[in-house]
Amino acid sequence: MKALVIVDVQNDFIPGGALAVKEGDQIVPIINSIQQKFDFIVATQDWHPKDHGSFASNHHGKEIGEFIDLNGIQQILWPVHCVQGSSGADFHPHLSKKHWRAVFQKGTNPLVDSYSGFFDNNRQGDTGLSSFLKSQGIAEIFVCGLATDYCVKFTVLDGLEEGFKVNLIADATRAVNLQPGDFEMAIEQMKNAGATILKASDL
Repeated sequence: MKALVIVDVQNDFIPGGALAVKEGDQIVPIINSIQQKFDFIVATQDWHPKDHGSFASNHHGKEIGEFIDLNGIQQILWPVHCVQGSSGADFHPHLSKKHWRAVFQKGTNPLVDSYSGFFDNNRQGDTGLSSFLKSQGIAEIFVCGLATDYCVKFTVLDGLEEGFKVNLIADATRAVNLQPGDFEMAIEQMKNAGATILKASDL
């Protein structure tokens, strides 16, 4: 069986949000059309406590974009985003949710960030996504959402590590692009790791 995994299509990652991804809103209609082609759909949701260690505001004298050591992991500092219960953490209002089977929240531990929908960045915390998909007989996943070069990429890479056949729907993602070319570099990394790169029209 196959499943669609929708990654972090939340208000704070949409233009106007706290950590806006350029053109992030443009993938919403694409994802809504894709959903009609899947019987099994799940989503991930960034769900940070206010005191999360990845927020620059929680480190005196530090600026957004600087790196710190967060429990042994090099961590880039982000603006406050996707705080639990906030409107910024809500899914985009036009994103269809009526056929979703489950939502997997991530980034809930203030001591470690969580890009992947499967594990925390130190791979100590497990969201339960992998075991849930396997319990439902899912062997192949199709990944879309935000952002290509962070949460989408790490969800794809961990999906491969977990033994799934993984497809990236590239035009149903957008990148942060902290550096020019980050989108293309992320696509290449996922492809080299074994992911199949598709367009929505290929489905």
